[in-house]
Amino acid sequence: MAKDPLKSPDLYFNRELSWLEFNDRVLQEGLSGNLPLVERLKFLAIVSSNLDEFFLVRVAGLMQQRSAKVRRRDLSGMTPVEQLAAISRRVHRMVEEQTEGIRDVFGKLARRGLHVLESGDWTAGQGQFLQSYFSREIMPILTPLAVQDLDPPPLLPGLQLYVAAVIVPCGNDASRRNKAKKRTRKEEEKIVVVPVPGQLSRFIDVPCDEGVGLATLEDVIAGNLGSLFPGCEVLATAPFRIIRDADVTMFDEDADDLLQSVEAAVLDRRRRAAVRLTISADPDRRIKRWLTGQLQLRSDDVYEIGGILDAAALWEIVGRPGFEDQKVPEWPPQTPRDLIGADDLWAAVADHDALLFHPYESFDPVVKLLEEAAGDPQVLAIKQTLYRTSGDSPIIKALTKAAENGKEVTALVELQARFDEAQNVGWARRLEDAGCHVIYGIAGFKTHGKALLIVRRESNRIARYVHLATGNYNDKTAKLYSDIGLITCDRDVAGDVAAFFNLLTGYSEAVGWSKLIIAPTDMRQRFVDMIEREIQVSTPDRPGLIMAKINSLQDPTVIRALYRASRAGVEIMLNVRGICCLKPGVPGVSENIEVRSIIDRFLEHARIFYFRNGGYEEVYLSSADWMTRNLSGRLEILFPVTTRRHRQRLIDVLRTSFADNEKARRLLPDGTYEEVPRKGRRVRAQEKFYSEAVDAVRAAEQTEMQFQPLGRPKE
Repeated sequence: MAKDPLKSPDLYFNRELSWLEFNDRVLQEGLSGNLPLVERLKFLAIVSSNLDEFFLVRVAGLMQQRSAKVRRRDLSGMTPVEQLAAISRRVHRMVEEQTEGIRDVFGKLARRGLHVLESGDWTAGQGQFLQSYFSREIMPILTPLAVQDLDPPPLLPGLQLYVAAVIVPCGNDASRRNKAKKRTRKEEEKIVVVPVPGQLSRFIDVPCDEGVGLATLEDVIAGNLGSLFPGCEVLATAPFRIIRDADVTMFDEDADDLLQSVEAAVLDRRRRAAVRLTISADPDRRIKRWLTGQLQLRSDDVYEIGGILDAAALWEIVGRPGFEDQKVPEWPPQTPRDLIGADDLWAAVADHDALLFHPYESFDPVVKLLEEAAGDPQVLAIKQTLYRTSGDSPIIKALTKAAENGKEVTALVELQARFDEAQNVGWARRLEDAGCHVIYGIAGFKTHGKALLIVRRESNRIARYVHLATGNYNDKTAKLYSDIGLITCDRDVAGDVAAFFNLLTGYSEAVGWSKLIIAPTDMRQRFVDMIEREIQVSTPDRPGLIMAKINSLQDPTVIRALYRASRAGVEIMLNVRGICCLKPGVPGVSENIEVRSIIDRFLEHARIFYFRNGGYEEVYLSSADWMTRNLSGRLEILFPVTTRRHRQRLIDVLRTSFADNEKARRLLPDGTYEEVPRKGRRVRAQEKFYSEAVDAVRAAEQTEMQFQPLGRPKE
């Protein structure tokens, strides 16, 4: 059998390197001279938090494969060893650019009165102030660890900052001199490690002649370590930070108590193998040698940084009051256009579907719907999936209140939502204590679909209200992520959502859907069928058209279907925020495919799919990306948008996103991205979306104005 040419490694980008190119686009925003300085710090901070998660999971997985001597090649033809080498080269270069970018922003902020001072820049007065501050506020909570004298040495958890020091006893007493004769000074040297307390601010205000002065917590600790070790001399110090493997595999079908299993897995992460060490530039060789030996890391896994080791701490500066001229103006969320003037949500949704475009439009109606349902005597039951929620979630409070009010409340809590496991365990216990039916999905699959079902008795009939969305039920990220939700009373959709919850809670089979398409059973095949249909209905006079807005594109089956469509003349416009393993612009394969990516003030998170279908246009929203993990390993929901005006609005969103020539970049066949050439008028998609949300509210307010004619003046 002839090998499928569309499976050639030459037609695919490596997933990990593609993700790093996404993070580089985030970095470029932080390096951009067109952004206010504090806004630049925000993007520079995001680069670090992104890299943390990348190493915790993706790099950790590759290191496990390397240890197991796995030689299997990925879609792009790279082995785990080759991928790790390429990742190390790319990340070292990225970190150097990030460090230089932070230094550049700090220098420009200093000229505006905000001084982030290195220890070598402290004046004598500032040094005395920080010494006093250290003795009073910091030293009482420090715990130095004699790591060399303990066997085994104490555990150093990941994602925490430390200061390592080389110390040696000193003194002039006779006993000290006698001991010194027996041991050399080098033999008396010890390495100690001091954990930097995470509950303290990373930046300390210091007196400054002009403006605001800040010193980093780690510099203050390193500069005053002598106070911790009386009778010793501190020879060298070096702040450092460890990233450990966080990809703890759990098999919930083998766990008697999934809650306990997840709790144990979260604790286990503290002990996992180290995958990355960041340390101050030009560290003392004794400290570096001891750390790499203890952590069993290679030189490629060590990153020396001439600045802040954990740049995510820059969020503290971003959130400080003042320097407003160096921040972007606020964009307060607007009332969703479909709910303007709607005092009664039940009546409004019963009258028409409501499309919500966050964060340009407020997430509050979703919260309000749940809060009203919790206290409404006509509401009988509430069912909801919870993948990620906020720290003080009004969603959880509403569900708890509903259960306490005697309503049937069922919550699917996805305990294996990576890095939110501990928080989700807490919510699960709280919901159970309130009387909610808490379930954890189907063995072997994450539940990633976003669905809410409210059952209400109205005029001697049962009505069902449904909310489906591309994003999580998180009121905090709804202000930061660009997502789309739909509230509807459509009977077919409501029936499918009810069946979806039955699938999660019972033994129902995933068959017979009216409007929903569900992964992992049939979503991938439906996408492929719709792509193939576009090939069939495409003509030279009216070529087929596929537009999609997704976070990631990696699934080989979908990519090959898109390649086939491109070869058949179908135009394909893809807006892919992050990973893209598809190569556009390859002669004879993907000449009709263009890929763009937008990095702007809000995280692009919506998944929208459009098929021209010979003029019978179809538009879908989904919780799923075109990733194998979404289509094969998760319970996901794809749902059609049937209202004509909503379809047109989403088509406009797709076209506007593709027209962006301000914040968009275009993927080239070599895997790099270039700025989209400016042709015609300036288009910044996110700015346009917000302006449209504001204009819709203003137009409604003007329409509602009542004009009263003047009467005859009184004499």
